Amino acid sequence: MTENGAYDYDVVVIGGGAAGLSGAMALARSRRSVAVVDAGEPRNSPAEGVHVLLGREGIAPRELVARGREELRSYGGVVIEGEVVGASRGDDGLFAVTLGGGRVLRARRLLVTTGLSDELPDVAGLRGRWGRDVIHCPYCHGWEVRGQRIGVLSTGPMSVHQVLLMRQLSDDVVFFAHTAPPVGAEDRDRLAARGIEVVEGEVVAVETDGDRLSGVRLADGRVVERDALTVATRMVARTSFLADLGLTVQEHPMGLGEHVPVETGGRTAVPGVWAAGNVTDLMAQVGAAAAAGTMAGAQINADLVMEEADRAVERMRARRPFSAAAEARVHEAVAGEHRHGL
Repeated sequence: MTENGAYDYDVVVIGGGAAGLSGAMALARSRRSVAVVDAGEPRNSPAEGVHVLLGREGIAPRELVARGREELRSYGGVVIEGEVVGASRGDDGLFAVTLGGGRVLRARRLLVTTGLSDELPDVAGLRGRWGRDVIHCPYCHGWEVRGQRIGVLSTGPMSVHQVLLMRQLSDDVVFFAHTAPPVGAEDRDRLAARGIEVVEGEVVAVETDGDRLSGVRLADGRVVERDALTVATRMVARTSFLADLGLTVQEHPMGLGEHVPVETGGRTAVPGVWAAGNVTDLMAQVGAAAAAGTMAGAQINADLVMEEADRAVERMRARRPFSAAAEARVHEAVAGEHRHGL
């Protein structure tokens, strides 16, 4: 038996980034018992700063998380450092969340904010530069490479769109065709009209000069000098350990990877489970992920409020000496007596 009688927390939040902490904050401020379980591996940890986040522009990713944790704790929320390895739902409707060390947390609702994993192309040296001068988002990192010699590695359906966005930031942009399907005629005209050179051939490595990117090497030995390289990754939601709940991922409609589909507000197809942030919105920046987490937290609280109200009605009716129908008949009989002057 737990201290609350049957469960440890109203809500367990799996994942402690912007979405998870924001959702937990909304719940804690509604006087819900909430715990955030976080493995401490944020997707944006290689980056120097978080950008396009009003009031916190340029803040280091880990500092943002530390501040969020402190704020959550000030409202009674709990942060548990650990890894979730599984989750299930019992016959009593409660969720059992199992941590790596064997600890089990029981909760009435779950909020999944585990984010995603970036699958990079098999290009030597790429992973080591990731989040520094190998980037993926012009809004997250574009300002930092403005005016530089920028390359864009073609990896999927969004690469042409990506190179056009980067052209807004620099006059010297090269599009590496790599191993992707050939660019269509209309897109080639767009690239040509914007002065973007298309370099054919497979990219095999990135070159460095000290601790800075210096170029891109192709399979035929050519090296194209570049200061930054933009790569659209395949993004995959981190949910494999939740398969026992029936929470499954689907291919993103834009071909960007795999995500958890949700209704407006974050409700998933699994009763009692919500999701928010990059686990469901692959392109969400930190601000958007935080907003989605807040909305999901509010929706969970509303769901619990209605459940509690319905249970309170059931208890009230159980205490009555008559059923509701019998009560109605008594009231009708009394009213009839008054009408006849009895």
